[in-house]
Amino acid sequence: MAQNEKLAELSSAGVAVWLDDLSRDRIRSGNLQSLVDEHSVVGVTTNPTIFAAAISGSDSYDDQLHAMAVRKVSVEEALRTITAADVRDACDLLAPVAQRQPGDGRVSLEVAPGLAHDTDATAAEAAHLWWLVDRPNLFIKIPATEEGLAAITTSLARGISVNVTLIFSLERYRAVMDAYLAGLEQRLAEDDGADLSGIASVASFFVSRVDTEIDKRLDAAGADPQLKGKAALANAQLAYQAYEEVFSSDRWKALEARGARPQRPLWASTGVKNPDYPDTLYVSELIAPGTVNTMPEKTLMAYADHGAPGTPVQKTYEEAAAVMRSIAEAGVDMDDVFRTIEDEGVQKFVDSWDELTASVRSELEDKK
Repeated sequence: MAQNEKLAELSSAGVAVWLDDLSRDRIRSGNLQSLVDEHSVVGVTTNPTIFAAAISGSDSYDDQLHAMAVRKVSVEEALRTITAADVRDACDLLAPVAQRQPGDGRVSLEVAPGLAHDTDATAAEAAHLWWLVDRPNLFIKIPATEEGLAAITTSLARGISVNVTLIFSLERYRAVMDAYLAGLEQRLAEDDGADLSGIASVASFFVSRVDTEIDKRLDAAGADPQLKGKAALANAQLAYQAYEEVFSSDRWKALEARGARPQRPLWASTGVKNPDYPDTLYVSELIAPGTVNTMPEKTLMAYADHGAPGTPVQKTYEEAAAVMRSIAEAGVDMDDVFRTIEDEGVQKFVDSWDELTASVRSELEDKK
């Protein structure tokens, strides 16, 4: 089938189009396959909020929940069984993409967000989920908290492909790239003959939430309204500059010579929250080679309908740096911004996980 022209052009510019959503209904109805066939989708990301919406909004899980209820499985086991089943099926659907385009055809499954500040528990759950889904085109999502960084390195050293999530600041992004390289180096140190080509990783750099928080603070500071709606793009554009720097370094080249793949930047949270901004803003203005943009279906379809490429990221560095300087000079404490939105990001997923747990517990009780 013919691919949508605008999304095909985005792919040709080096942006892998991924869908930020998954449900059993989406797989069974053929909707996900049609997005692959007609809208250039080559990957899927999930999170606890997405699964909470999928499970509470569908009866497609009833038979599986009934079977687990009569077996008296725990809520935690039921939750993992359900989500792993959907992710495994999506991995199978995307397997032909993964064979054609190594690094794409990936589906992400997140460790329990309540573990975000526990290094050992995060690494242990990452290993368990990798075993449970048992598909080579899986990504285990690990939050980029300070405690998560060591778990990322450990997981990669074990040969587990990782989607590092909840990255907001350049400083933390640099630490994530360092954790990636350290994981590959550790794998080689433990096994000099290790094949690095099978390990993949993306670094999910969050976009829209940065504008939401900084716009609010600019208003409170009485700053120039012209600065609003610019921070998220500038922050992401500078992240790509950091990516180019790290993945052209001698340290990286030594790993590349052993078959390693770059850890691609993935633009996450690309649905526009402010209705005053163009609905394709965080797609059009973040076009760069070797990146991923994971979009809610609404944003994906908006770009398919009326998206147009903006300024290529590699031509924006000077202006982006100036924007970030101006925002800091306007009185916005950037360190506090990034600390706040990281804490909120973790808490949002914890809340969704709790909601999901309560929903599954209730379903198990009903199905007995």
